[in-house]
Amino acid sequence: MSGETIGIIGGTGNLGAAIAWRLARAGHAVVIGSRKAEAAVEKAAELGHGLTGMTNAEAAAKADLIIVTVPFSAQEATLADIKPHVAGKIVVDTTVPLVPPKVMRVQLPAEGSAAARAQGLLGDGVTMVSAFHNVAAHKLAQDIDVGCDVLVFGDDKAARGRVVALAYAMGLRGLHAGALVNSAAAEAMTSILIFMNKTYRVDGAGIRITGELVPPVD
Repeated sequence: MSGETIGIIGGTGNLGAAIAWRLARAGHAVVIGSRKAEAAVEKAAELGHGLTGMTNAEAAAKADLIIVTVPFSAQEATLADIKPHVAGKIVVDTTVPLVPPKVMRVQLPAEGSAAARAQGLLGDGVTMVSAFHNVAAHKLAQDIDVGCDVLVFGDDKAARGRVVALAYAMGLRGLHAGALVNSAAAEAMTSILIFMNKTYRVDGAGIRITGELVPPVD
């Protein structure tokens, strides 16, 4: 829609595929990346809406904005793979630091958050934003109202705004949630939501900010 291409790194996974499908359906040009190009091509064909598939590195090189949707255990290796191709771009990290088997306990990394870790791994040449931590992937993959907000974190307000707009394009309410360091709160919240899913038999609990929100003035 804006002429930019969005690359979904780890786009064959549940969250990545759901984000890719929602964005492509909204009219964005989206490429799916995976460790193996064949898997990405197959997933793109399955999802339709003009999606294409390639390796993670190729997707990062082709894209103007990159969304990383891999498990915490794969974060370091994946970012090392795409690092040569992301300088000067916005990179959106969705990583939640879950450490099996105790995924219902908050276990933030030494850097303070997965987003801060990603910034350190990629360096200052990228504009880091984090988002989509608390959205149930299986709900996002359906043509339904997911019923939760997306908190967007980043030190660059304009970059945050671009990701907020992408959330709205996906049928979600994206909200500015402050500096990148604040990402720790949403990352930690995921473990709490997993606990609540189990305790209260919820099919994908999310968060919703209450009150009448007045859009920020640029």
